Amino acid sequence: MTTREKLVAFLGTPLTVEPKAQRLEKQVFETYTLETLQLTLNTVETVPAYFAYPNQKKAAPLVLFNHSHGGDFTRGKNELLHSSAYLQPTSFLETLIDEGYAVGCIDMWGFGERQGKKESEWFKEFLVKGHTLWGMRLFDNQQFLTYLLQRPEVDETRVGTIGLSMGGLMSWWLSAIDQRITCCVDLAGQVDLVALIEQRGLDHHGFYYYLPGILTAFQTIDIQRLILPRPRLSIVGREDRMCPAKGVAFLDDQLKEAYAANGVLPNWQSLQLTGGHQETKEMREAWKHFFRKWL
Repeated sequence: MTTREKLVAFLGTPLTVEPKAQRLEKQVFETYTLETLQLTLNTVETVPAYFAYPNQKKAAPLVLFNHSHGGDFTRGKNELLHSSAYLQPTSFLETLIDEGYAVGCIDMWGFGERQGKKESEWFKEFLVKGHTLWGMRLFDNQQFLTYLLQRPEVDETRVGTIGLSMGGLMSWWLSAIDQRITCCVDLAGQVDLVALIEQRGLDHHGFYYYLPGILTAFQTIDIQRLILPRPRLSIVGREDRMCPAKGVAFLDDQLKEAYAANGVLPNWQSLQLTGGHQETKEMREAWKHFFRKWL
């Protein structure tokens, strides 16, 4: 069993099926097309999603957008179209389309149009049945990626992922377990579990994120090393209590060493910028530049 396979085992038994999609709506705008989809990705429930792409004949690089948590379960995938208060006012959809990317986003378990059961209910139900909520969210996004890579509008060789907070955690976790992702950006999601425990910060994050026994086999750095040698940008606000500075510095040092040892030090970039648990204008310009360079 490979290191990646051992890690995936901690996520619980997947309930995946061959991805299928029903298009509910197609809106054609001047520069892009937006599709509203209902997807079959797992054996439990269908998954609402957005997929947008530039109105051009050639395939575009894909960005998988992971929405945040923020305790607001009504938002979900709509965060792609309409920014949350802690994001820049220009939506990720508008920004990514203007940059020439196709972009997709799903409602994760318990969010948006998937509010039939509360997050706490899903967490407990999955746990007693041999799954984990974090694993199920990751598996849905992997299945969504499988579908998107079959679309003719997408260049399957250039795949990025981005998100803030829970979306940031999702970005680097997805990149660690799925090598189809070629470029990773995480915002306000650089969280070292040991530093979080030492700083008594576990309650700064939802219970959805914690996996039984994970620290018995993997430190956070072990998981993030699986992203090598692919390009990754990690951005954290200096005053972000949810990303303890000690852990951010430790991961930065370790990843610099690992990327350097692989001869790809420029592929790793860690930025600690002015701000808290948010996306500032400075942060947006930074990730736009990173995607332009690597995606």
